[in-house]
Amino acid sequence: MISKKLNQWVVAAMLSGWASIASAVSDMPGGPRVNQLNLTEGVTAVARNQYWIHDVLLWVCAIIFVLVFGVMFYSIWAHRKSRGHKPADFHESTAVEVAWTIIPLIIVIGLGVLATGQVVAQKDTSNADVTIKAVGYQWKWGYEYINGEGEGISFLSTLTTPREQIEDKNYGGAGKAKRDANPTYLVEVDNALVVPVNKKVRIVTTANDVIHAWMVPAFGVKSDAIPGFVRDTWFRAEKVGTYRGQCAELCGKAHAFMPIVVEVKSEADYAKWVEGKKKEMAAAMDDPNKEWQLAELQSRGEKVYAANCVACHQATGKGVPGAFPALEGSKIVLGPQDGQIDILLKGKPGSAMASFKHLSDVELAAVTTFTRNAWGNKAEDNITQPKEFAAARGK
Repeated sequence: MISKKLNQWVVAAMLSGWASIASAVSDMPGGPRVNQLNLTEGVTAVARNQYWIHDVLLWVCAIIFVLVFGVMFYSIWAHRKSRGHKPADFHESTAVEVAWTIIPLIIVIGLGVLATGQVVAQKDTSNADVTIKAVGYQWKWGYEYINGEGEGISFLSTLTTPREQIEDKNYGGAGKAKRDANPTYLVEVDNALVVPVNKKVRIVTTANDVIHAWMVPAFGVKSDAIPGFVRDTWFRAEKVGTYRGQCAELCGKAHAFMPIVVEVKSEADYAKWVEGKKKEMAAAMDDPNKEWQLAELQSRGEKVYAANCVACHQATGKGVPGAFPALEGSKIVLGPQDGQIDILLKGKPGSAMASFKHLSDVELAAVTTFTRNAWGNKAEDNITQPKEFAAARGK
């Protein structure tokens, strides 16, 4: 009796806790809904067709399940020994053999006919209005507009959820409160991918280090990004809005911190964005031949470090023992700057240190200068100019 009541109390507490958690969260804008059980409702023809085929397959499987187990359970019940039935003495029935071969074959062919056209359509990336290259890095996305309106635009897209929210060790601390108030926690970026509505957008995927995957459920799109290989997919968004996805291949320590955000704009708004982005890029273009001052490079380098290095080497520069080396007191950081320049441009084979050659010479010079002067480091060559990275690239 006591055990029964205890179980009832436990179940009631669990249901109460679930209800309070569900009431504390809300649907993510452009992402999953609370208590969502089915696929994401798509905003492309491909995604809607995937949803429809998924439902057809579910019903086919359910009907087969009911028929097969219905016949099995009826046979067990109606022909049980207690009713006087005796086991039949025969080997096989040709009719049954033919039936359970032909019927599944017809079902598989029918499903194949339904799916084949959609699979072919998903791979038809021809005649795209806009072509964008998406490069996976540990752990961010790089976008480059290759063809169409916006050609020449490129930028990195990095998670912007503050580290204090992610690393809050106290479940009742400030980080939890901010997480609860943030509906896009871990799925927000500094630079979203922007595309025009009702235009065919081709996404060419590859990777710089390990296998990643570019996935946006609302578009019905998932394409692996593999180092040394180029793959492609496409979508045509039919509704203006913001849509969210994530890297869908386990790609290392910060796999969970590699979101994808796509903003679908009207043609007029997209044209304005392209114009503004090109002006922004022109204004931000740095002269690699300029002689920078130490304070300028340190200030710039701190931002570059926070965006690219802090996940592994930590804000304190102490790294993660056994996984990622400390930069505080590092022989590479305190040694000749050529060694640090080489590892930043080429990475370190056999380790998690990837190449950062996709950053500009100014950004690389800034982060090098920052690390050689931060956390008490006092390198002999304490300032690195962008032209030194430009020269190293040309070797």
